[in-house]
Amino acid sequence: MQMVDIIAKKRDGHALSRQEIDDFVQGFTRGEIPDYQAAALLMAIVLKGMDAQETADLTDAMTHSGQTVDLSAVGDVVCDKHSTGGVGDTTTLILVPLAAACGLKMAKMSGRGLGHTGGTLDKLESIPGYRVEISPETLVQLVRDNGAAIVGQTQALAPADKKLYALRDVTGTVESLPLIASSVMSKKLAAGTDVIVLDVKTGSGAFMHTVEDSFALARTMVDIGAHLGKRIAAIVTDMDQPLGNSIGNALDVREAIEILQGRHVDSPLREVCLLLGEQLLRMTGKAQTSVQARAMLEQALRNGDALEKMRVMIQAQGGDARVCEDVSLLGQASIIHPVVAPQSGYVARMQAAEIGMAAQMLGAGRMKKEDVIDPLVGIQMHVRVGDFVEKGQPLADFYLNDTAQAEQAEHRFLQAIVMQDHKPVAVPLVFGVVRAEGEERFFDA
Repeated sequence: MQMVDIIAKKRDGHALSRQEIDDFVQGFTRGEIPDYQAAALLMAIVLKGMDAQETADLTDAMTHSGQTVDLSAVGDVVCDKHSTGGVGDTTTLILVPLAAACGLKMAKMSGRGLGHTGGTLDKLESIPGYRVEISPETLVQLVRDNGAAIVGQTQALAPADKKLYALRDVTGTVESLPLIASSVMSKKLAAGTDVIVLDVKTGSGAFMHTVEDSFALARTMVDIGAHLGKRIAAIVTDMDQPLGNSIGNALDVREAIEILQGRHVDSPLREVCLLLGEQLLRMTGKAQTSVQARAMLEQALRNGDALEKMRVMIQAQGGDARVCEDVSLLGQASIIHPVVAPQSGYVARMQAAEIGMAAQMLGAGRMKKEDVIDPLVGIQMHVRVGDFVEKGQPLADFYLNDTAQAEQAEHRFLQAIVMQDHKPVAVPLVFGVVRAEGEERFFDA
């Protein structure tokens, strides 16, 4: 079938066959289909949608548009996790060693930060000597020997996604559930893992701003897994405020290590990691119930096994593992500047994305891929939604090495914190879980 016929078929609301989807993905990846025809099909998908089988077929075609990683030599079920992006979200650095300490094999391919969201690779590179550029063969060895590795994504994985995303970005075709889900899942599936847990964010700092849209995305991605024979579960979590209290690279690593050391037992970041870990342990059969899984994870934190897995992983990838005992080896910015409350009252709301952008202005993130980040700068939060603060009380500390953007960043940060004179209604941390067998809602949206 000619490309114009495929476009017309979707324009008229008909389902595309696997062969038609393959022809499009392969032709566009090879440069045989021009951008204007690809853009026309993308817009038709945005307007007419795709059914579950089409979405799975699109994902599978994108997954196999380039190199795929073969992790079968690990000799066991291999697990992964993915977050749809957030602020103060250091779950990977905690969950990977924590799950490995409970007997799982964790192979995590991560990316760099762009805009208001932090990148796991940038965080890890704040550990002196840590290497993220690891070959697939070495990844297999690290996971087989140590149970855990976090490495950079190879550019050869799912090249169709890279080309399609760039086109979607400039043609107004980003906001489509089948296109979003296939983009996320194609990269995950190309990485070769068998079991994947997803953290789908919702709120002001998330790609999906409403709870219903976040559940819809979670269901779509879990359905893709079911169609393609992968075990996938998702939790829907709040991103109306930073998940952790640290927003920066070395600051994020410090908070992750402190949680692995057994500190911050009431941290929302710790809780989300435990919930993600529960899903992995249940899907792999290591635990039969959430209660059993939680007990295993808590034990690994208490007895130091999770911290030891972190130390082994860092050392195996060339990093200075002494940071697991002495976080000061991560270094610290030269200036710590308190940002204080302009009035007394309750913290009613936060604009998480704006807080992330304030950290980016300080040098903790990048607006363009080629921007250089400063691993030591960022924001250390002191308050959460619902807290009462007095006028002049620190809301956060800015960690700085350069004051050029500090005033503008402080203004942006303060604009993101909304105060009121009465205590706000508590915001749920987790809205529910989506599994292949159905979804469970914890709170009404």
